[in-house]
Amino acid sequence: MTKRLAIIGGGSAGWMAAAYLHSILNARGQQQNVSIELVESPDIPRISVGEATVPSIRHLLSVIGIDEIEFMRATDASFKQSIKYVNWVHNNNTFYHHPFTSMRVQPVDFAGINWLKSDRSIPFMDTCSTQPLICEWGLAPKVIKPGASTPLKYAYHMNAQKFADYLRDISVARGVTHTRANIGEVKTAANGHIQSVALDNGQSVQADLYVDCTGFKALLMEKTLAEPFVSLSQYLLCDRAVTMHVPYDTHYPGMVRPYTTATAMSNGWIWDIPMANQRSVGYVHASQFISKEAAERELRAYQGPNTENLSPRFVDFKVGHRKRHWVNNCIAIGLSGGFIEPLESTGLFLADMGAVMLAEHFPHSADDMTVLAERYNRLMSNRYYEILDFINMHYCLTQRTDTAFWQAVQQPEHINPRLQAKLDYWKHKPPSPSDFEDQMLPGMDHAARFNGRVITDTAGLWNHESYECILYGMHFAADHYRQKFGNTGKPVSMNQEILMRLKAARQGLPPHAIWLEQRAGKAMYQTAYTPHGWVA
Repeated sequence: MTKRLAIIGGGSAGWMAAAYLHSILNARGQQQNVSIELVESPDIPRISVGEATVPSIRHLLSVIGIDEIEFMRATDASFKQSIKYVNWVHNNNTFYHHPFTSMRVQPVDFAGINWLKSDRSIPFMDTCSTQPLICEWGLAPKVIKPGASTPLKYAYHMNAQKFADYLRDISVARGVTHTRANIGEVKTAANGHIQSVALDNGQSVQADLYVDCTGFKALLMEKTLAEPFVSLSQYLLCDRAVTMHVPYDTHYPGMVRPYTTATAMSNGWIWDIPMANQRSVGYVHASQFISKEAAERELRAYQGPNTENLSPRFVDFKVGHRKRHWVNNCIAIGLSGGFIEPLESTGLFLADMGAVMLAEHFPHSADDMTVLAERYNRLMSNRYYEILDFINMHYCLTQRTDTAFWQAVQQPEHINPRLQAKLDYWKHKPPSPSDFEDQMLPGMDHAARFNGRVITDTAGLWNHESYECILYGMHFAADHYRQKFGNTGKPVSMNQEILMRLKAARQGLPPHAIWLEQRAGKAMYQTAYTPHGWVA
């Protein structure tokens, strides 16, 4: 039986895996079915940036048994209800939201077709969600009264390094062994399984199952097991980011936005992640189109004056994933398994999913490992290609031509064939739930495959509602739809339920910053100035 689990590498991915697996396999430390040891290098600096999450993070926190307020205080967390996309269609300060909560008329959803036939004078998502306006009003998704329920879905912005430390303290207190040492020789058996990992403190780690959380270095999965890396850089051209922390004690903008902002720039886009004590901003860009110096200048111009004392940090990344995430007795979780650029906040999600899927497919017997690994690998590959399609869509639907970068991302060779098949199909009909039942859409003959089978988008992360949000937010096939579905010319309207909930939100929900001050311990800051890149 699998009795020993070794996680090699810490950071967010390592400690998420440790905390979640320990909670599932050992009942939060009440049982000792599997011994879990995490080995973390004391010499490798962690990439400390603000992280935005998706609502699935709340499942992970719930399973671990984490109190929300305690977690938010420990990680400088704030709420996230949406992603606001600025200047993605044209470079003219227009924007749209991709919120977490929608309100579609049931049992048959005609939101998309009704909007396409209207005069489209109201943004599509305002017709089927309260959250875009709630976000623009700067309101929290919850009332201040403890224990009150909310109909709004939300996730968090947080300090990723503090999150890792917070999970570390919980895990160690419950019985996870924490070893601080550097990795030495990794020994393998004749069947290719990892036997042991030598440490520079003279000790050796021996386990039945190993989890590689060593980041882009992938010390086990790549350096030892030589598992190939499948590059997706043909479809996502950005490969570098320059980041800065913007502290509130000198640069408070007067509010804490309850959403992530993604602002398209000359050669990529800037993330703007508000936490309780600072903002994390980062310019994700394509190094073949812009120099480091020019990218830094654009990032500072986005923020505005008085940034001379804010130190930038450059992070190079490669977009893609391991051909297999589980090889022999080793599973890659986090950056060692792959990375899709952070446009839809999927970095921590993929580490989260890797841990959740491993708990579900945990091999309690060595005889089970091959079968479970094959299924695990298919599920992870499905999710990577789902994310690839969705993020690639933001780029290829742009109408910007002001730089060589924006011209390039629209070229056919930079559009994933599977995404192109979806877009072609959705010119015949708007997206609907059945589109994710069977992904053999017309034109998908050359779609990605895993073990000979077509990779399937099961809408596990984004369903037809999310696709409609991006498609209509970016004016996909607007003239084509007018000809196909007609144009009634009638003004688009918001249904009465949305109007009622907006009225209740305006009366009952507090400003996000006030909620954080009264419930999560946020300090009060003096307003400095509004960042130059903000669009209202």
